[in-house]
Amino acid sequence: MSLQDTIPNNVDLNHDRRLKKALESWQPKFIEWWKEMGPEGFQEKDIYLRTAVSVDKDGWADYKQVKMPDYRWGIFLTPEEGNRKVGFGDMIDVDTFDEVPGEFRNALRRLIVTQGDTEPGSVEQQRLLGQCAPSLYDMRNLFQVNVEEGRHLWAMVYLLHRFFGKDGRDEADDMLERRSGNADKPRILEAFNQPIDDWLSFYCFTMFVDRDGKFQLATLAESGFSPLRRSCRFMLTEEAHHLFVGDRGISRVVKRSAELTRESGGDPYSLGGIPLNIVQKYINYWVTYAMDLFGGEISSNAADFFAAGLKGRYNEQRKYKDHSGNEGEFEIPVVQGGKLMPRAVPIRNAMNELLREEYIADSRSAIRRWNKIIAEEGVDFELSLPHKRFHRHQGEYAGHFFNNEGELCTEEEHAVLTEALLPTEADRALVKSLMVQVTEPGQMANWISPPAKGINGMPLDYEYVKL
Repeated sequence: MSLQDTIPNNVDLNHDRRLKKALESWQPKFIEWWKEMGPEGFQEKDIYLRTAVSVDKDGWADYKQVKMPDYRWGIFLTPEEGNRKVGFGDMIDVDTFDEVPGEFRNALRRLIVTQGDTEPGSVEQQRLLGQCAPSLYDMRNLFQVNVEEGRHLWAMVYLLHRFFGKDGRDEADDMLERRSGNADKPRILEAFNQPIDDWLSFYCFTMFVDRDGKFQLATLAESGFSPLRRSCRFMLTEEAHHLFVGDRGISRVVKRSAELTRESGGDPYSLGGIPLNIVQKYINYWVTYAMDLFGGEISSNAADFFAAGLKGRYNEQRKYKDHSGNEGEFEIPVVQGGKLMPRAVPIRNAMNELLREEYIADSRSAIRRWNKIIAEEGVDFELSLPHKRFHRHQGEYAGHFFNNEGELCTEEEHAVLTEALLPTEADRALVKSLMVQVTEPGQMANWISPPAKGINGMPLDYEYVKL
């Protein structure tokens, strides 16, 4: 069997003997990791999965029943645009580069490793969810997200092996050795060490944490390093499904919770539903961890990445006229002397904060859609986004205490707020008590509404996972 059969690709692996040998050596380690840390209890089940087979807009993937360890994780780069120039920073209008410039080597490796480490981390977090899936439809969507996160790991590992020599090979191995939540070898970013043991957490994760991934990939898809840019552009094609799973998952939870709130006279749990105030707490929890993923509000690293043409802004070419990032300042409130004081920051040093603002605006549009669903059920309740300074663990606001209006408060006041605004052990126990696996094709758990339609034109009662 050729390498093309086991690793579908458009990077001509069969004609790069050194790279082929390296990836053939890494693949068994990946499969061993997948069998150990991938979805538990479903490795030998036939699942209706989408597999990337090319970068063609029409027909880039095929669908068929496949066992997950036999999934054909591939490596795909979108086609190169002719005579492309770096579009921002100090490298603006310089030819994009197909090899790693020595002066950018460490920075590029850091970007690639950080992105790559998130992919296996999320698979590890979600490995037990199939055992309490609300339907075969949802179970399949979980596994689709999982295998695509595995393919995104392959995309980053290809770059490490192809462009970073022994350092890259060591980094690729390390990504299979770290474990989500492990005290000794945790994942790099804290959001990927948080437990996900119920489906409300899964939907919030794919909605809000994967949404950070969308924005991070979009900025890397502006990169002057052509292989990274082209890899991330194709990853965004698959990432859209992950956001769909989260957005529609929460929509379905909200709809059912609102229905049961109305039918029960205010206590949806009495009829087997999740109270809307607990949905809000889960949103608060995962959004605040997602906020951390953008990095510090004031960042010299972000400025350096932008200056070097490695990581741009979201929609850099479409949204901005000045691509140098040298014009203007961005005002960021910082804590000084126990008070919030405005600080004018050069645009380049505020790149993380600019991206976080894009994320907040995108997330608010989803909140509005969910509130419309609640209102249509005649229930007096509105969801909201937590303030970007509340419950933060990274950046300017880490180590300080803020209420949900973004105002400084005491540690004691904050402790009361976290009890009211974040999931308690009792809240988590309530949600987990509803997490009963449903395996009859077309049937749904009581706490969630059915989706509007099935997958890829198949009926909702199709056997998406053959148990």
